[in-house]
Amino acid sequence: MLSAFARAFRTPDLRRKLLFTISIMALFRLGSFIPSPGIDYGNVQACLADGGTGELLGLVNLFSGGALLQLSIFALGIMPYITASIIVQLLRVVIPHFEALHKEGQSGTAKLTQYTRYLTIGLAVLQATTYVTMARNGQLLPGCDVIPNDSFMTSLLIVITMTGGAGLIMWLGELISERGVGNGMSLLIFTSIAASFPPALFSIAGGAGGVQKFIIVVLVTLVVIAAVVFVEQSQRRIPVQYAKRMVGRKMYGGSTTYIPIKINMAGVIPVIFASSLLAVPALIAQFAAPEAGWVQWVQRNIAQPEAPLHIALYVLLILFFCFFYTAITFNPDEVADNMKKYGGFVPGIRAGRPTAEYLDYVITRITSAGALYLAIIALIPTITFIVLDVSTNIPFGGTSILIIVGVGLETVKQIDSQLQQRHYEGFLR
Repeated sequence: MLSAFARAFRTPDLRRKLLFTISIMALFRLGSFIPSPGIDYGNVQACLADGGTGELLGLVNLFSGGALLQLSIFALGIMPYITASIIVQLLRVVIPHFEALHKEGQSGTAKLTQYTRYLTIGLAVLQATTYVTMARNGQLLPGCDVIPNDSFMTSLLIVITMTGGAGLIMWLGELISERGVGNGMSLLIFTSIAASFPPALFSIAGGAGGVQKFIIVVLVTLVVIAAVVFVEQSQRRIPVQYAKRMVGRKMYGGSTTYIPIKINMAGVIPVIFASSLLAVPALIAQFAAPEAGWVQWVQRNIAQPEAPLHIALYVLLILFFCFFYTAITFNPDEVADNMKKYGGFVPGIRAGRPTAEYLDYVITRITSAGALYLAIIALIPTITFIVLDVSTNIPFGGTSILIIVGVGLETVKQIDSQLQQRHYEGFLR
């Protein structure tokens, strides 16, 4: 693999793309440390050093590479764009116009991308306003005065800065996709999560029984990574055969191919949705009286990751969103109609409705295995941290590992394909 990296950097075009991608990733990390105007950076650092952070916004802070709790210009990170993309994708089921745009091809996709950009800015304004309000009220960083001048103009300036930072991140991600290597948004998320690993490892090693806990955490993480790589590379291949047909004087068709179906077609989306929904009751409880009975019940049974009810709800939500998201992204009827239109059929299965029923049967079975796999991967790190009495607010959860491994595999495949286009031996032998 090292020799493949060397060949990649010896190829002028590929070297230029790799260096451009690395430069954008470095710029993204630099922006995570530049404080927004009106923020007392010294107080923020002192509060973070005292451990004044809560676990409620851990997922959002993880995706921003720690920039959220530092209230930097990139505090919102990539989350507004992710949320907007998911909303636009879900709206295809509700709004026929969105589904029609999706079927139009490149022009329709460009229109949907434009809607996603507008929605990203709107969500960025909403999220920035929420975080600034929480910072002023002391709920984002408890006990810390991070905005000395809490006037309306100062707050408005911070909101505008954070919104502009979210727009800039969206532009940087699109630049990587166009001129670099890999998917830009995925690589920025990869950068944010990977940047949180070294501090978390040092914090584990520096605690009580640090060396033993450090070794166990690293071993568990490596085992989970190996399992994720194995499953993410696995796929069920449904054979498809195309009948021969005459067009003019030429014979077309007669080829055999397959439909690749991944075990985990939903990716990391179910885990993100489940984590976000479980954070909603705790978020609502933050604005209620602490002595209220329902608030204490929420804090005890839902807000705590080690609570049995929290774990059970987490698993059920992951299972539900796996089936829900797969049903949205893969339509057996549409695939069967396209196959029938071009003369394709699954051997032993009649074209049309029987093919759609067969595809639905296969997808249901595979999604069942994929949903269980996601739930197990998401729970193994949490259970390990509970057993070792290690803080669960560190970036070795199932979400982080799934994203890092998935993005890493996809990027390596793209570099490998570009190397093979130039008649080089790639990474994957």
